[in-house]
Parts: sequence; C-alpha cells; structure tokens
Amino acid sequence: MKSWAVTKAGHPLEQIESPDPERASAAAVVIEVTHCGVCHSDVHFWEGFLNIGDKKVPVEAIGMKTPYVLGHEIVGRVVDIGSDVTNCKVGDTRLVYPWVGCGDCAECAAKNGHLCANPQTIGVRRTGGFATQISIPDQRYLVDIGDLDPALAATYACSGLTVYSAIQKLMPMEPDRAIVLIGAGGLGLNAVAILKALGHKNIVVLDVSERNREAALQLGATIALDSRNAETNETLKQLSNGSVTAIIDLVNSAVTAKLAFDVLGKGGKLVQVGLFGGTLELPLMMMPTRGISIIGNYVGSPKELRDLIKLARDGKVGSIPISRHPRSHVSQALTDLRDGQIKGRIVLDSTLPD
Repeated sequence: MKSWAVTKAGHPLEQIESPDPERASAAAVVIEVTHCGVCHSDVHFWEGFLNIGDKKVPVEAIGMKTPYVLGHEIVGRVVDIGSDVTNCKVGDTRLVYPWVGCGDCAECAAKNGHLCANPQTIGVRRTGGFATQISIPDQRYLVDIGDLDPALAATYACSGLTVYSAIQKLMPMEPDRAIVLIGAGGLGLNAVAILKALGHKNIVVLDVSERNREAALQLGATIALDSRNAETNETLKQLSNGSVTAIIDLVNSAVTAKLAFDVLGKGGKLVQVGLFGGTLELPLMMMPTRGISIIGNYVGSPKELRDLIKLARDGKVGSIPISRHPRSHVSQALTDLRDGQIKGRIVLDSTLPD
C-alpha cells in the first residue's frame, strides 16, 4: 500500500510503500481509505510538538516515532473482514471511529476509549488515513453513513463529534438562550450546523476572520462578531440578557480563554475544545463566587458519534464548506490549514488523481 508519512517534523510528507495491512483478530476489518479529513491536530503532530502552556512537548514523548502516518477522519470501503464480523461486508462504505483505547481499562469497559489513559488512536498510535488502506481492530469502530456525502461524513469523526460532545455538556438548555462559539473554522462551522439541527435558536459566533463569520451566518448563526472589537463584550451581554452562561471555545488560546472567562456570567459554563495551547491565569476567588464551570472536552464517545450520524442521515445537519484535495497534496493541505487559508474543512479524496 501507499502512505504519506511524516519522516521529519515540519517537512513535506514522504510517500512510502509498505505491505498491505492484515487483520489482527477475527473481529477486525481492513478498509480501503476513500476520504480522509485533515485536522488541526494533524498539523500539531506534523510539526512535531504539542503546546502544553509553559513548554512544548515533542511527539516522541507520547510514543510517536518517525515515520508515522497521520489522519483520523476516515471513510473507506471494506475490503477484508474477520470471521466474527457481522455489521458489515466487503464492499460496504463505513466511517471509522478513530479514538481506540487499550481495551483493558475501566474507561474502555465503559465504551469511552477516547478517555483511555493508554490510547491507541488511529492516525496517532496506529497507521492513519493518509494511507491507501488501514486495519481497524474491531468492527465496533465502524459506523454506517448511509447515503451521506463521504467527504462530509469523514469530518464527523473528529470535528463533528468533538463539537457534538461539547454541546451535550451544555444541555439541557432553552433554545432561546445564547450559546457563544469562539472560532468559526471547521469546528465552529460544524458546531453551528449541529446546534441548528438540534433546534437551537440563539447562536453567537466570534471570529477574527470576516470570511469565517460570513460562513457561520450562511449556516444559520444568529450573529457573528469580530472578537477584537472593543464593544464585543458588551454586545455579548446584551445578546444574552445581561449574562453569558454558555461558551464553547473552539480555539482555546490564552487570548480566547481569557475573553471567555471575563464575559462568563454567574452559573455559566465554559467548554474548552481547541488545542491552540497556552496558559490561563485565573482569579481563583471568582470561580466559587460566580459558580463558574470550566469543562474540558476531548472528542466524544462512540454512542455520540452514532447519534450525530443519525442526525445527519435524517437530513438535519447543514453541510459545512469542504475543500477536496488529492491525497498526494497532503503536505500543501497541512500548510494551508496551519496558515489559516482554509474555510471549513480539508478532505483528501481518493477519487481525485494523485
């Protein structure tokens, strides 16, 4: 098979040849990758480090050794199945749930592999979708997408699932109460589309890019504001009847996290999603006196992905902008994403000639 691998951090990916993957067990499945999204976390892993605030940690520290093959937003065609596989057959198209756990811990037993302390994530610890074929360790990590556009469905494995899970952490909530989304890139646009699908009516978006703000409005955001404007904080309070009680920070930088904390009202919840990095210094007394909750959200569970796909298959989730690229253009796709040149999401499409 072919794969496009990181052989040196920050350098163009190298196309390499290797044997086709084999099934690891009777419950395993091999798929031919037809579509694979390119995610901001792929950019971080390609650059070779993670920003954890006061320092940058090299990806080698979490077990990633070159060459490694990224890509975790995967849709593909089943080409081989184990004898115990019952939920798909050769030729079927499936979305991959990539957040595979160790299989032995309490979180994995509770079907929360994304919270496993020893993750085996596809596209991080396992060969990912920047390859022509991958092996899926168990059929339970495959989701039927029906007649959904496979390029759009691929984005649901991370971008869509992450914001769906973040939204659930704010629920139940009256549909007319303001939910503030910081960031209108791929995550933010998926969040707008999913909130609309869930019947929410007051969606406030903050982004520094006019292009992104316009895209959010086209998907159904109530209002889109430039977070750099001096009047933004006061406008947010007006839109929220004096108190902002629900914020999802899809950037999660030192700047956006401070903005969110400063405008959050009593009893409010801030869900932190983005992986931009940095630190936030908090006046600790304000936490109990304002009754604020700050919640981290890392992707979502298999059940949440199935729930999201059902919502999408029912025709309720609007389509976000998708830029389709040949697989061989993955290095340029990573560069464009890093440099903020993309509206919505990038998907590598095997039907386009390399």
